[in-house]
Amino acid sequence: MTATATTPVLREARIPADGLYEGPRELRRVPEGRPDRPYERFRLIPLGRVIGAEIHGVDLSRPLEAAVRAELDRALLEWKVLFFRDQHLTSRQQRAFAGLWGELETNPLLATGDDPEVARLDRTAVPTFENVWHTDVTFRERPALGAVLQLREVPPVGGDTLWADMAAAYDNLDPEVKERIEGARAVHDFIPGFARFYPPERLAAHQEEFPPVEHPVVRRHPVTGRRTIFVNASFTTRIVGFAQEESDRLLRLLFQQAHAPEFQVRFSWRAGDVAFWDNRATQHYAVNDYAPHRRVAERVAIAGDRPH
Repeated sequence: MTATATTPVLREARIPADGLYEGPRELRRVPEGRPDRPYERFRLIPLGRVIGAEIHGVDLSRPLEAAVRAELDRALLEWKVLFFRDQHLTSRQQRAFAGLWGELETNPLLATGDDPEVARLDRTAVPTFENVWHTDVTFRERPALGAVLQLREVPPVGGDTLWADMAAAYDNLDPEVKERIEGARAVHDFIPGFARFYPPERLAAHQEEFPPVEHPVVRRHPVTGRRTIFVNASFTTRIVGFAQEESDRLLRLLFQQAHAPEFQVRFSWRAGDVAFWDNRATQHYAVNDYAPHRRVAERVAIAGDRPH
């Protein structure tokens, strides 16, 4: 008799649907077909495969030459978040640097520093509300283009910030999910993101100023043209036209795409460090692991355009 190969019979087993699973991921940092070009005005050190780079050789306290600003702009589009060590900027200098990218915006829900256009994030007695993956102020009709954050005081350990490339997150969605969300719009509201920390009286004062707004679930970056996931766990409440249960399920799936480490960069701060990120292309997460120590940051936000 000749032995025949048989396929082993495995017990029935399954894992829940709609999760992040192990395996290869598409990691494309720039739009397809765009060549990598060297930077001539500074030294750039990548910190991640698709997102995050340190910039050396630029003093942000001084006015920037047009050629340096242009090359930094290209670096921002290609790396999504740029880090500058040991800058120690005054509020005026921080505002001047951010202002090179457009009009500045304020957020009445945040405390301010020495200047009304500088938000002060002093995490001591008040609880943090940044330790969730989010994109800043998507409850606005025109969410911020980007932000410049400087750490004034750092805890002895902890207090890192992470950023995720939401174009890479989109690239790795299942094709069926991409088809379902193509052309879909979602509602964004400031109340869910702040209600856990502020009393109703404070939120009610801003309800008319910030009514719910709709944005595309998939945003096209206005410069690079790349598709990005543009919903987040702080401010997105539902997908228009979907039953609530289906909307919740789909949003949970989209929210978790930021959680893949392959799409992320993590930055450990020193006092005086500056981060400049593209809010149109990223989400970020401030790690809340430093209590009872103090962490003080100051942020300047740059007004953006209407997502499409």
